[in-house]
Amino acid sequence: MWNQIYDPLDNKVLSTAAAALPVVVLLGLIASNKVKAHVAAILALIVANLVAIYVFTMPSGLALRATALGAVIGFFPIGWIVLNVLFLYRLTVEKGAFETLQTTIGSVTNDRRLQLLLIAFAFGAFFEGASGFGTPVAITGAALIGLGFSPLAASGLSLIANTAPVAYGALGTPIAGLSSVTGIDPYLLGAMVGRQLPFFSLIVPFWLIWVFAGFRGMIQVWPAILVTGVSFAIPQFLISNFINPWIVDIGASLVSMACLILFLKVWHPKEIWSSPALRGHDASAAEMKPIEVATSKAKPSTEQIWFSLMPWIIVCAVLLVWGTGWFKSFVNPFATWNYAVPDLHNLVQKMPPVVPKPTPEGAVFSFTWLSYTGSGMLIAAIISGVMMGLGPIRLVSTYFRTIWVTSASLITISAMLAIGTLTRISGIDATLGLAFAGTGILYPFFGTLLGWLGVALTGSDTASNVLFGNLQKITSEQLGLSPILMAAANSSGGVMGKMIDAQSIVVASTATNWFGHEGSILRFVFWHSISLACFVGLLVMAQAYVVPQMIVH
Repeated sequence: MWNQIYDPLDNKVLSTAAAALPVVVLLGLIASNKVKAHVAAILALIVANLVAIYVFTMPSGLALRATALGAVIGFFPIGWIVLNVLFLYRLTVEKGAFETLQTTIGSVTNDRRLQLLLIAFAFGAFFEGASGFGTPVAITGAALIGLGFSPLAASGLSLIANTAPVAYGALGTPIAGLSSVTGIDPYLLGAMVGRQLPFFSLIVPFWLIWVFAGFRGMIQVWPAILVTGVSFAIPQFLISNFINPWIVDIGASLVSMACLILFLKVWHPKEIWSSPALRGHDASAAEMKPIEVATSKAKPSTEQIWFSLMPWIIVCAVLLVWGTGWFKSFVNPFATWNYAVPDLHNLVQKMPPVVPKPTPEGAVFSFTWLSYTGSGMLIAAIISGVMMGLGPIRLVSTYFRTIWVTSASLITISAMLAIGTLTRISGIDATLGLAFAGTGILYPFFGTLLGWLGVALTGSDTASNVLFGNLQKITSEQLGLSPILMAAANSSGGVMGKMIDAQSIVVASTATNWFGHEGSILRFVFWHSISLACFVGLLVMAQAYVVPQMIVH
């Protein structure tokens, strides 16, 4: 049995700096644009092992087993989702269905700003609610590339748009994870998040268009932006507070898409913004240049439109079933393999103050192969391929080509999850968390940024909630703050870290076929991420000290 140590150097500043080293190396290498993402992730993983073993005194055998466990978890389920989403996308491209979908969306509006609202924000929110784990960025990034947006615009804008829905992603999985580690009712947590994120559901659409088109370009379409934000924010609040936290994104995104499409039937901007190029951004010509897309001049027929929508309708139907509790409880008993990692499982103990009393850290790989979202995506892709007229040989060959194209990304994702698992089991992440907890009266602000850091580290709001949720509860109780407020703040602040975690950036670069430019994407979104996270922190500060009536009790 090995006990985690949170101040191994007997100096909180030095211990915190050592704990931050893997993250600094990872983000620094990616931002430099001189090291490919999968190489940067592997180097950061090596640094994380060295820090865990030689600074935090974790036995090398435990560290290596934790690394291997994280690498496997990186592919199942996250890499598995990315692989199969892109498989479906390549099938639709081969059959011309994706081109028809682009033309159909263009027929709703030719204005690039409004296309961003419809695709990156509203359509992406639906896929976040249905499956999460990188799916919305992969789909919206590919769609924007297909419409002619530059790789930087398609990647970066998809990441910025995929923020406000994240806390309720994958049918409320982050809320469920937060509840499991804090013991707080998920309905209370979902309701509290629903009193924080709707403000940002109003802000993010404006922010998104401002980044793309500049202030003047945003002001020209403010009515449509307002309709999009309000029609998402109000259902987000109402569903989370009066129904349940599981269907928030599904309901809000459908309402938002419907309201925007209906509004565009009666309102049009005076100036149509036809250029998909980014405005006012300091980037190279290659990054700014829109993609040349060959599209059909003829307006698609009704049959062609339904043909292009058919794969995505199948995906929605399959993922809605796959995300339900009854389906998982039905298939998991005979489609699950639980593997407790030998010489690791329950051999590491979390220690106070991270937990109330010494608690063994589990290390079990649960291979629920059928209920994985990626398995649902694969089944949906196969059904769609067959219905589009593709034979077995074509499906298999396309799948192997997809594996080859995504191989570097899958390595990166596995290495990233290996880092996250190692830092969790070694206590490195808890050291960073305790540094935030020492901020006293400013804790509502910095506790929110802790959630942001957790997602930046792990690539998942669910993982961040599991990582820091109980710490948020313990610290808030010690400081006389509401545990519900701070647990929810961990999730709400975390959503803004989604756009800078290496996993999301790799998914975006893969979906847009812009391999090797992860550093450009990171530099593009970083300040947007930290700025929005700080705004969430200020809101939580206000809820803690100025308007405590907003706190769920």
